[in-house]
Amino acid sequence: MIWIAGIVLAVLCCDQRPGDLAGGNGVHRTTVPRWVREVVGLLAARAPRLDRALKKIARMGGGIVLLDGSVIRTRCRTGKENRKNYSGKNKCHVLLVVALTDDRGRLLWISAARPGRTSEITACRHDKLTQNLRDVGLGAIADLGFVDLDDGGPDADLAVITGYKAARHRPLTRGQKLSNTALAVVRAPVEHGFAHLKNWRILGKVRIDPSWATALVQALLVLTNREVAR
Repeated sequence: MIWIAGIVLAVLCCDQRPGDLAGGNGVHRTTVPRWVREVVGLLAARAPRLDRALKKIARMGGGIVLLDGSVIRTRCRTGKENRKNYSGKNKCHVLLVVALTDDRGRLLWISAARPGRTSEITACRHDKLTQNLRDVGLGAIADLGFVDLDDGGPDADLAVITGYKAARHRPLTRGQKLSNTALAVVRAPVEHGFAHLKNWRILGKVRIDPSWATALVQALLVLTNREVAR
Protein backbone atom coordinates (compact mmCIF):
# COMPACT_ATOMS: atom_id res chain seq x y z
CA MET A 1 0.00 0.00 0.00
CA ILE A 2 2.84 2.41 0.84
CA TRP A 3 4.47 1.52 -2.47
CA ILE A 4 1.27 2.40 -4.34
CA ALA A 5 0.90 5.67 -2.38
CA GLY A 6 4.45 6.64 -3.31
CA ILE A 7 3.74 6.08 -7.00
CA VAL A 8 0.50 8.10 -6.86
CA LEU A 9 2.25 10.97 -5.04
CA ALA A 10 4.96 10.97 -7.71
CA VAL A 11 2.24 11.56 -10.31
CA LEU A 12 0.46 14.27 -8.31
CA CYS A 13 3.43 16.09 -6.81
CA CYS A 14 6.02 15.80 -9.57
CA ASP A 15 3.77 15.26 -12.62
CA GLN A 16 5.59 12.05 -13.49
CA ARG A 17 4.19 10.26 -16.51
CA PRO A 18 2.26 7.12 -15.45
CA GLY A 19 3.78 5.16 -18.33
CA ASP A 20 7.30 5.92 -17.14
CA LEU A 21 6.45 4.95 -13.57
CA ALA A 22 4.83 1.73 -14.76
CA GLY A 23 7.95 0.69 -16.65
CA GLY A 24 10.26 1.58 -13.78
CA ASN A 25 8.20 -0.37 -11.24
CA GLY A 26 7.46 -3.43 -13.31
CA VAL A 27 3.68 -3.03 -13.63
CA HIS A 28 1.41 -2.78 -16.64
CA ARG A 29 1.09 0.66 -18.22
CA THR A 30 -2.65 0.82 -17.40
CA THR A 31 -2.12 -0.03 -13.72
CA VAL A 32 -0.65 3.30 -12.57
CA PRO A 33 -3.47 5.43 -14.08
CA ARG A 34 -5.98 3.10 -12.41
CA TRP A 35 -4.24 3.52 -9.04
CA VAL A 36 -4.20 7.28 -9.45
CA ARG A 37 -7.92 7.43 -10.24
CA GLU A 38 -8.81 5.17 -7.32
CA VAL A 39 -6.75 7.17 -4.80
CA VAL A 40 -7.99 10.50 -6.16
CA GLY A 41 -11.58 9.28 -5.93
CA LEU A 42 -11.13 8.26 -2.28
CA LEU A 43 -9.52 11.59 -1.38
CA ALA A 44 -12.09 13.65 -3.29
CA ALA A 45 -14.87 11.98 -1.29
CA ARG A 46 -13.32 13.53 1.85
CA ALA A 47 -13.33 17.07 0.45
CA PRO A 48 -15.59 19.40 2.49
CA ARG A 49 -18.93 20.50 1.10
CA LEU A 50 -19.63 24.23 0.87
CA ASP A 51 -22.37 24.34 3.50
CA ARG A 52 -20.42 22.23 5.99
CA ALA A 53 -17.23 24.24 5.52
CA LEU A 54 -19.07 27.50 6.20
CA LYS A 55 -20.90 26.09 9.24
CA LYS A 56 -17.57 24.98 10.69
CA ILE A 57 -16.13 28.49 10.36
CA ALA A 58 -19.25 29.97 11.95
CA ARG A 59 -19.05 27.54 14.88
CA MET A 60 -15.42 28.52 15.46
CA GLY A 61 -16.45 32.17 15.74
CA GLY A 62 -15.18 33.34 12.35
CA GLY A 63 -16.86 36.28 10.69
CA ILE A 64 -15.41 36.33 7.18
CA VAL A 65 -13.95 34.08 4.53
CA LEU A 66 -11.82 35.00 1.53
CA LEU A 67 -13.09 34.29 -1.98
CA ASP A 68 -11.12 34.04 -5.20
CA GLY A 69 -10.96 32.18 -8.48
CA SER A 70 -8.10 30.69 -10.45
CA VAL A 71 -7.58 28.87 -13.72
CA ILE A 72 -5.86 25.58 -14.46
CA ARG A 73 -4.33 25.14 -17.88
CA THR A 74 -5.35 22.09 -19.86
CA ARG A 75 -4.07 20.39 -22.95
CA CYS A 76 -5.41 21.98 -26.12
CA ARG A 77 -7.97 19.52 -27.47
CA THR A 78 -9.77 19.64 -30.78
CA GLY A 79 -13.49 19.23 -31.32
CA LYS A 80 -16.62 21.19 -30.64
CA GLU A 81 -16.99 19.92 -27.06
CA ASN A 82 -13.66 21.45 -26.02
CA ARG A 83 -14.26 24.94 -27.44
CA LYS A 84 -15.95 25.94 -24.19
CA ASN A 85 -12.64 25.44 -22.36
CA TYR A 86 -10.98 28.23 -24.32
CA SER A 87 -10.66 31.42 -22.29
CA GLY A 88 -10.54 34.64 -24.27
CA LYS A 89 -9.09 36.39 -21.23
CA ASN A 90 -6.19 33.96 -20.82
CA LYS A 91 -5.83 33.12 -24.53
CA CYS A 92 -5.56 29.39 -23.85
CA HIS A 93 -7.58 26.34 -22.82
CA VAL A 94 -8.23 26.40 -19.08
CA LEU A 95 -10.60 25.24 -16.38
CA LEU A 96 -11.96 27.64 -13.75
CA VAL A 97 -12.15 26.85 -10.04
CA VAL A 98 -13.41 29.08 -7.23
CA ALA A 99 -12.18 28.60 -3.66
CA LEU A 100 -12.75 29.89 -0.15
CA THR A 101 -10.06 30.27 2.51
CA ASP A 102 -10.07 31.46 6.08
CA ASP A 103 -8.30 34.66 7.13
CA ARG A 104 -5.00 32.76 7.37
CA GLY A 105 -5.18 31.38 3.83
CA ARG A 106 -6.14 27.82 4.74
CA LEU A 107 -8.28 26.33 1.98
CA LEU A 108 -11.81 25.58 3.17
CA TRP A 109 -13.65 24.61 -0.01
CA ILE A 110 -13.08 24.42 -3.73
CA SER A 111 -15.70 24.37 -6.45
CA ALA A 112 -16.11 22.02 -9.36
CA ALA A 113 -13.78 22.66 -12.29
CA ARG A 114 -15.78 24.48 -14.93
CA PRO A 115 -15.05 25.40 -18.58
CA GLY A 116 -12.66 28.29 -19.08
CA ARG A 117 -15.26 30.52 -20.69
CA THR A 118 -17.30 30.49 -17.45
CA SER A 119 -17.08 33.69 -15.41
CA GLU A 120 -16.31 33.63 -11.69
CA ILE A 121 -19.68 35.19 -10.88
CA THR A 122 -21.52 32.52 -12.88
CA ALA A 123 -19.62 29.78 -11.05
CA CYS A 124 -20.51 31.28 -7.66
CA ARG A 125 -24.17 31.65 -8.54
CA HIS A 126 -24.28 28.05 -9.72
CA ASP A 127 -23.06 26.98 -6.25
CA LYS A 128 -25.49 29.42 -4.51
CA LEU A 129 -22.56 30.92 -2.66
CA THR A 130 -24.26 34.07 -1.38
CA GLN A 131 -27.23 32.10 -0.09
CA ASN A 132 -24.94 29.72 1.79
CA LEU A 133 -23.04 32.64 3.30
CA ARG A 134 -26.23 34.29 4.52
CA ASP A 135 -27.55 31.04 5.96
CA VAL A 136 -24.65 30.94 8.45
CA GLY A 137 -24.19 34.69 8.88
CA LEU A 138 -20.76 34.95 7.23
CA GLY A 139 -19.34 37.46 4.77
CA ALA A 140 -16.81 36.96 2.00
CA ILE A 141 -14.13 39.37 0.82
CA ALA A 142 -13.34 39.18 -2.89
CA ASP A 143 -11.60 41.11 -5.67
CA LEU A 144 -13.14 43.23 -8.41
CA GLY A 145 -13.94 40.16 -10.48
CA PHE A 146 -16.84 39.48 -8.12
CA VAL A 147 -18.47 42.92 -8.30
CA ASP A 148 -22.27 42.56 -8.62
CA LEU A 149 -22.20 38.95 -7.39
CA ASP A 150 -24.23 39.88 -4.31
CA ASP A 151 -27.78 40.60 -5.48
CA GLY A 152 -29.52 40.25 -2.13
CA GLY A 153 -31.41 43.54 -2.42
CA PRO A 154 -30.92 47.01 -0.94
CA ASP A 155 -32.06 46.04 2.57
CA ALA A 156 -30.00 42.85 2.88
CA ASP A 157 -26.61 42.74 4.55
CA LEU A 158 -23.74 42.33 2.12
CA ALA A 159 -22.60 38.73 1.83
CA VAL A 160 -19.75 39.48 -0.61
CA ILE A 161 -17.59 42.56 -0.08
CA THR A 162 -15.56 43.86 -3.01
CA GLY A 163 -13.64 47.00 -3.80
CA TYR A 164 -14.64 49.89 -6.03
CA LYS A 165 -14.27 49.71 -9.80
CA ALA A 166 -13.41 52.87 -11.71
CA ALA A 167 -15.45 53.92 -14.74
CA ARG A 168 -14.17 55.69 -17.83
CA HIS A 169 -15.60 59.05 -16.84
CA ARG A 170 -15.70 58.46 -13.09
CA PRO A 171 -12.29 57.98 -11.48
CA LEU A 172 -12.00 56.64 -7.97
CA THR A 173 -11.94 59.03 -5.06
CA ARG A 174 -9.11 59.00 -2.56
CA GLY A 175 -11.31 57.22 -0.02
CA GLN A 176 -12.23 54.52 -2.53
CA LYS A 177 -8.58 53.96 -3.40
CA LEU A 178 -7.72 53.58 0.28
CA SER A 179 -10.59 51.12 0.69
CA ASN A 180 -9.33 49.06 -2.27
CA THR A 181 -5.83 49.01 -0.77
CA ALA A 182 -7.13 47.87 2.61
CA LEU A 183 -9.17 45.09 1.04
CA ALA A 184 -6.17 43.96 -1.01
CA VAL A 185 -4.14 43.57 2.19
CA VAL A 186 -6.91 41.54 3.82
CA ARG A 187 -7.24 39.37 0.70
CA ALA A 188 -3.54 38.48 0.51
CA PRO A 189 -3.86 35.11 2.33
CA VAL A 190 -6.22 33.71 -0.32
CA GLU A 191 -3.38 34.00 -2.85
CA HIS A 192 -1.21 31.96 -0.50
CA GLY A 193 -3.93 29.31 -0.37
CA PHE A 194 -3.94 28.94 -4.15
CA ALA A 195 -0.14 28.94 -4.17
CA HIS A 196 -0.11 25.95 -1.80
CA LEU A 197 -2.61 24.16 -4.02
CA LYS A 198 -0.62 24.78 -7.18
CA ASN A 199 2.54 23.39 -5.62
CA TRP A 200 1.15 20.09 -6.93
CA ARG A 201 2.83 20.08 -10.30
CA ILE A 202 0.13 18.02 -11.95
CA LEU A 203 -1.90 21.26 -12.00
CA GLY A 204 0.77 22.97 -14.12
CA LYS A 205 -1.04 21.66 -17.18
CA VAL A 206 -3.79 19.09 -16.82
CA ARG A 207 -3.40 16.40 -19.47
CA ILE A 208 -6.26 14.24 -18.27
CA ASP A 209 -9.89 14.38 -19.30
CA PRO A 210 -11.26 17.75 -18.08
CA SER A 211 -14.38 16.01 -16.75
CA TRP A 212 -12.15 14.29 -14.16
CA ALA A 213 -10.49 17.53 -13.05
CA THR A 214 -13.08 18.23 -10.34
CA ALA A 215 -12.15 15.07 -8.44
CA LEU A 216 -8.49 15.93 -8.92
CA VAL A 217 -8.63 19.44 -7.44
CA GLN A 218 -10.80 18.27 -4.54
CA ALA A 219 -8.35 15.47 -3.76
CA LEU A 220 -5.47 17.93 -3.87
CA LEU A 221 -7.40 20.21 -1.49
CA VAL A 222 -7.46 17.39 1.06
CA LEU A 223 -3.76 16.66 0.59
CA THR A 224 -2.85 20.35 0.73
CA ASN A 225 -4.60 20.84 4.06
CA ARG A 226 -2.88 17.74 5.45
CA GLU A 227 0.49 19.08 4.35
CA VAL A 228 -0.10 22.61 5.70
CA ALA A 229 -1.32 21.26 9.03
CA ARG A 230 1.89 19.26 9.59
